[in-house]
Amino acid sequence: MPQSVISLHNKQFAPYLTSEQLADAVRELAARLNADYATKTPLFVAVLNGSFMFASDLLKELSIDCEISFVKMASYEGTSSTGAVKELLGLREDVQGRHLVVLEDIVDTGHTIRALLDTLGGKNPASLEVACLLIKPDCLQHKLDIRYPALSIPNDFVVGYGLDYDGLGRNYPDLYKAL
Repeated sequence: MPQSVISLHNKQFAPYLTSEQLADAVRELAARLNADYATKTPLFVAVLNGSFMFASDLLKELSIDCEISFVKMASYEGTSSTGAVKELLGLREDVQGRHLVVLEDIVDTGHTIRALLDTLGGKNPASLEVACLLIKPDCLQHKLDIRYPALSIPNDFVVGYGLDYDGLGRNYPDLYKAL
């Protein structure tokens, strides 16, 4: 059972989704990926820092041959997107002709994922899809086709399970929303 309320910096957060609910959603997503990529060997590109728990748990549920790599992007300060996306750590693998699946913790405005899709798409992959733990459809500012969302949530600021508020909160196994 999650803690009742947690405090991070100057904000209070209440329980939102339990680790069991998150695990169920990740298992369901893995089943879809196992089916869709059964005859392929995808390269999963996990976006750090937020997706590390999601990526780890998802890969444990995959039965297909696959590889994983990591990129680091940043567009957030505090509780809101700056709108400017910075690539802090880039992909080293040659992705031409590869089936790529970007793993993202949360897609809200879509700035980060749009920038990454544009960059990766220019490298001529065989296919390029996005799998995310959370999507906020009401926040999207870009036309994106997110084929593999695990959960859709309203426009709440959430922490836990890899997501943070100015560096804190990633370590919680459950998801909390700002009060």
